[in-house]
Amino acid sequence: MTSQPTDSPAPAPSLTEVEPYGVERIPDAERTATPFDLFRVAFGGANTFSTCVLGAFPILFGLSFWQGLAATVLGVLAGALILCPMAVFGPANGTNNAVSSSAHLGVHGRVVGSFLSLLTAVAFFSISVWSSGDALVGGAHRLFGLGRGTLSYVVAYALFAGLVLAVCVYGFRFMLFVNKIAVTSATVLFLLGAVAFGGDFDPSYAGTFTASADAATQAMFWPSFIGAALIVLSNPVSFGAFLGDWSRYIPADAPRRRVVGAAFLSQLATLLPFVFGLATASIIATKAPKYVDPAAPDFVGGLLAISPSWFFLPVCLLALIGGMSTGTTALYGTGLDFSSVFPRLSRVRATLLVGVVSIAFIFVGRFALDLVQSISTFATMIITCTTPWMVVMILGFFTRRGWYDPDALQVFNRRQRGGRYWFTHGWNWRGMTAWWVSALLGVLFTDIPGQFVGPLGDLANGVDISLPLSLAVAAVLYLALLWLFPEPRAAYGPQGARWVPTKEAPVPPITEAPTLTTV
Repeated sequence: MTSQPTDSPAPAPSLTEVEPYGVERIPDAERTATPFDLFRVAFGGANTFSTCVLGAFPILFGLSFWQGLAATVLGVLAGALILCPMAVFGPANGTNNAVSSSAHLGVHGRVVGSFLSLLTAVAFFSISVWSSGDALVGGAHRLFGLGRGTLSYVVAYALFAGLVLAVCVYGFRFMLFVNKIAVTSATVLFLLGAVAFGGDFDPSYAGTFTASADAATQAMFWPSFIGAALIVLSNPVSFGAFLGDWSRYIPADAPRRRVVGAAFLSQLATLLPFVFGLATASIIATKAPKYVDPAAPDFVGGLLAISPSWFFLPVCLLALIGGMSTGTTALYGTGLDFSSVFPRLSRVRATLLVGVVSIAFIFVGRFALDLVQSISTFATMIITCTTPWMVVMILGFFTRRGWYDPDALQVFNRRQRGGRYWFTHGWNWRGMTAWWVSALLGVLFTDIPGQFVGPLGDLANGVDISLPLSLAVAAVLYLALLWLFPEPRAAYGPQGARWVPTKEAPVPPITEAPTLTTV
C-alpha cells in the first residue's frame, strides 16, 4: 500500500467541519492560505464597530478633529510597523506565535505568549460584545421601542457572545468565511455612513485645547495626544500574539515580503473605521455633547442619537457583522493556544473556557466597573506587555536568520523535555529577562490622563514615554544579554548566528516528561 505524498493538496474541508488542529505543525498539504487571506482576516478583525469605539477616544480626550486625526495616523502607522514582522513566524513554523516563541523564551517560557493572547482576547472580545450589544439594543429601541433596561443588554451580550463562540469552535475556515463577508459588507456600511453623516461633519471641530483654554488645560495637550495615539496603537499591537494563528496556514515558501506586506496593509486599511469613529465622535461632541462627557461617555448612544432614521438598520448590521469579526479573531487564537497549555483541554474545550471567562469579564466590566476605564486599562496593558515580547521575537528571528527546529518547538505541547530550546530547565532567561524588565518599566512609566497612571508616570511631565522606553530597553537589553551570555550554537541554523556570538554546548535529548500520579 502506498501513502499519499506529503505535498499533495488535500480536499478543502467543509465550513461546518470542526477544525481538527491545535497548535501542532499544520501539514504542508493543508497550508493553502495566501497572504491575501491573512490580509482579509487581519483587516476583517479590525474593520469593525469596535475599532470605531477606539477611534472616538481622541475626541473623548479633548482633541480637535485634526489633532485626533494626527494621533490616529501616528498610532496606526507605528502599530503597523511594530506588528508586521510578526507575520513571518506562522509560515516559517506552521504553528502559532506563542509556540514559535519557545525558540527565544524557552520551552516553558512560551507560556508568556499564551498569557498575552489571553489578555488581548479578553479585552477585544469584550469590546466587540460591549459595542455591538449596545448598538443592537439602541437600534432596536429606536426602531421597535424595545426597552433599554439591564435585561435587554444582558440578553444582547449573551446572544452575541454565543454566536462568536460558535464560529470559534468550528475553527479557522469558518472564521475566514465570516471575515470574507465582513471585509466587504463593513466597508460598504462605513461608506454608507459617510453619506449619512457627511452633511453634519465639520472638520473644524476645535476640541478642548483651544487658544482660549487656561494654562492647566493647555498643559494637558501632549499627555492627551500621546495617550490617544497609544489607545489607537493598541489595536494593531493586539494582533501580535495572533498573527501566527492565521499565517500558519500559508505555505513556508510564500515570499516573506508579501506576508509582511499583507499584515502591514491590513492595519493601514483600518484607518477607515478609525476615522469613521473619530469623525462621528466630533459630530456627537457638537450636536449631542452629553454623550462624550468624560464622566460618562457613551459613543454608541451618541451615534444613534445623531443618526438619520434610515441609518439605524445599517448601524445594527455594522455592529453585528463587525463585532462577529473582531470577536472571532480575538477568541479563536487564545482557545487554540490554551489547548496546549492545559493538555486535558481540546481546542474546542479551551475555546469554550476562555469564552466563559471573557463573558464573565464583560458583565463585570459593563455593569460593575467604569467601561471606558476598563477599555483604557486593558489597552495599556496590551501595549506595555505585548510590545517588548514582540521585540524579543523579531530580534530573535533576525539573529536566528529565520531558522527554527519544528520538532523542538513542539516539546512543550507534547509534554516532553529537552531539545534545542530547553536552555535552562526550559527557560531562556535572556529573552525572559528582556521581556519582563521592559514590560515592568512600561507599566511604571505609563501616563494616560484620567485613565491609567503608573507609579513613575509623572516623571516625564505628564507625557507618556512608556512605549519608546519599553521598546528601547527590550532591544538593547536582549541583544546585550545575547552578547554577554551567548546561546548554544545548536539553537541556530546551519548558517550560524547573525549579530551575536554563540557557544558550544550539548543539546539535551528530547525525552518524555515524568508523569505525575494522583491519589
